[in-house]
Formats: sequence, structure tokens, C-alpha cells
Amino acid sequence: MKLKTSYAQILAISAPIMLGSAAQNVIALSDSVFLYHKTELDFAAIGFVGVFYLVVAAIGYGFSRGGQIIIARRMGEERPEEVGRTFYSMLYFEIALASFMFLFMQFGCPYFFDLLVQSEEIYTKSLAYLEYRSWGVFFSYVGVAIIAMYTGVARTYFIIVDTVIMAIVNIVLNYGLIFGKWGLPEMGIAGAGLASSIAEVVAFVIFLVYILFDKKAKDYQLFKLPEIDLELIKQQYKLSLPIVAQAIVGLGSWFVFFSIVEKLGERELAISNLARMVYLLLSIPTWGFASGVNTMVSNFIGQNRHEDVMKIIWKTAKICWLSTMILTLPVALFPEEILYPLLGNSDSSLMADTQDIFYLLIGILSLFAIGGIYFNGLAGTGATLFGLKMQAWCAIVYLVYIYVVVNLTNLGLVWAWSAEILYWIIILVVTIVYLRSKKWHALKV
Repeated sequence: MKLKTSYAQILAISAPIMLGSAAQNVIALSDSVFLYHKTELDFAAIGFVGVFYLVVAAIGYGFSRGGQIIIARRMGEERPEEVGRTFYSMLYFEIALASFMFLFMQFGCPYFFDLLVQSEEIYTKSLAYLEYRSWGVFFSYVGVAIIAMYTGVARTYFIIVDTVIMAIVNIVLNYGLIFGKWGLPEMGIAGAGLASSIAEVVAFVIFLVYILFDKKAKDYQLFKLPEIDLELIKQQYKLSLPIVAQAIVGLGSWFVFFSIVEKLGERELAISNLARMVYLLLSIPTWGFASGVNTMVSNFIGQNRHEDVMKIIWKTAKICWLSTMILTLPVALFPEEILYPLLGNSDSSLMADTQDIFYLLIGILSLFAIGGIYFNGLAGTGATLFGLKMQAWCAIVYLVYIYVVVNLTNLGLVWAWSAEILYWIIILVVTIVYLRSKKWHALKV
């Protein structure tokens, strides 16, 4: 399939992925909303452990991106028969990775969290959440492999259907299991973990049924189970590893940020979690457009249309920023009115204390909307190792800044959150300089 540089093409590919690629954001948002109404301690705890699980999910998602880039490249070369072989290589690796992550969450996290968390209540509730949430990692990782395949072939519409169903199941079960409704046990934060895992199982089953009835599945050789291709797995691994490392560095830095904030007190952690929850909600358009531009850039290079790469990145960045601001401005300027249906007025003081960070989110999300598109466009060229090096240096600057603000000054949370602005300015500038250098023209995928 040969893609075009039109805005219609950008929307056709990216709009469905806004939900699909943000599936974990949707689950994290649902968990946070219901636990907000449970207790402030539960809400603070999900802010900590929720970011940790986002890192776990991002590792699986990152490894799927290598397969997505290769599949998009093969589609640009008009070799659809290679899709199935690439997909199964990606799938084998994801299952092995999920097994490792499950064991770490079950047996390693009690020791890992003990190094980071001061509050005994936050520690206990975080482990209670992971006790059930860890089981969903198998279905999450297989799910991202399927999403990567359909994103790579630029057929993304069913991703909407599957993600919406998953979100509905998660919301219904969250209500029942967190508060003990409809005869279900009242499990609190542990119920949120169980609800999310069950929702991912349902999403996996629905995707499986869709593949069985997909008329193009035979063209992709999806019903032909290939032998394990270690060379192809190695190729995907080499391409994906820098992307995964980027996710670990990026979200891991955020996890460390919450660990630092936790030391300021449970109230400060709850405020930051409310801001994080809104950030996740408003970043959904960027995640969708970012995954879309990743596919389009790789497809264009497969067509040998290098001259169109900067054009498609810039067009995607513009439409992404506009979409993000349409959502962000009302929420940031009038949070009580907009968020009332989700949060109600159970603790208006918490929302009032977060208002200054809401204002800051306008600048953060503006830079993220543009910087995230350029950064993922760079990944689509295959320059993932350069992206990793750049993000690692940016993360160091980010964490040093946060440490100084939180531990050595009395500037407060707003200045700590402003580290996001510094981070995305550096990412954007360095990425543009690299793309304009055209060094990526010589990269092979």
C-alpha cells in the first residue's frame, strides 16, 4: 500500500490509533477516576504504581514498534506476504518478554518498591494493585503486537472498536470491584488491577475473532504459522531496543519524578496524580498521530520518497497540535466545570490546588504535540539509536532539574512540573537538526 501526504490520509491512519495506541492511558485514566472517589490514599497510590505499570506497558509497546516499522516498510515495497512472518517474529518475542515482566512484578517489585517508597500505606496498596494487574501483561503485549501489525499495514479502524469495548469493560468492572457493587467483592485498588487485567483479556479475544474473519489475513500469511526466525527477531530487536530504552528513559524519568514527589507528602502526590491523569487524557491525540507518522514515514522511505518525509512530519505536527489544543484549553482554563462529570465535587480543594499545574499543561502539551510527532517521525526513519542517545541526555537534564527543584529549593510542584517544558524543547530542537541533516537517508531497515 502506497500512502500519500494529504491531511485526509493523516487523519485516516492516525485518528483510529488515538484510542488504540493510548489503550493503557484509557485504563490508567479509568483506574484513577474511580479511585479518586474511593479515598485520597488510594488515589495517591495509583498515581505511583500506575506510572510504574505504564512503564511496563511501554516496554511491550516499544518492542512492537520495531515490527510496525518493518511491516510499514514492506508494505511500501509492495511485499504484503512478508507481514505475517514479521508479525509472528514480533509475537514470539512479546510472549517471552511478558513472561519475564510477570515474574518481575510478582517477585521483584516488593524489593524494588521498598527502595523507592517511604509511605507504608502507598507501598502496601501498590503491591495489592500489581498482584492482579500483573496477569494482564500477557494479553497486553500480544495486543500491542496485533495493533502494531494493523498500524503497519495502515488498517487501523478496528482498533477503535476493540479499545472502546476494552474501556467499557474496564469501567464497568472498576465500579463493581472497587466499590463492591452488583454482588462483587469490595477490593479497592486491588479491584482496579483485576478489572484492568480482565478488560485486556476481553480485548485480546475480540482481536482474535477479527483476525479470523479478516479477508486480507491470507494475503499477509497470518494463517501460516512460521518457524521461529531468529534473524528476523534479531533485526526487530535491534530496531526496537532503542525505542524501548527511550520509553524506559521517558516514562522511567516520570516514575522517578513521582518517587521524588512522594517524599514531599501524600497530598503532593495526590495533586501530581490529578495533573498526571489530565495529562494522560489530553495526550491521547499525540499518541495517535505519533504512531501514525511512524508508519507513514517508514512507508514513504519504502517507496523511496525521502523528500516527502519532512513534509508529512510537519503536516502531522500541525494537525496534532490543533487537535490537542481544542481539548486542552477548555480543560486547563475551566477544570472544575469540565472535569465535574468525572470527579464530581468530592474534594474541590484538591482540584483548586492543582490549578496552576493545569495552566502549565497548556505549554507542556503544546511542546509535546509537536516534539512527540517529530521524535516519532525520526523513529520511522530507523534512526532509533540516535533517538535513544538524545533522550538519555535529555532525561539526565530532566532528573537533575527535578532533584534540584524538589530537594534543594522551595519552589514547589509547579516548578518541578516545568521540567516537562525543558525536556520537550531540547527533544524538538535536536530532532529537527538531525532530520534536516539527512543522515537518515543511508539507514537500512
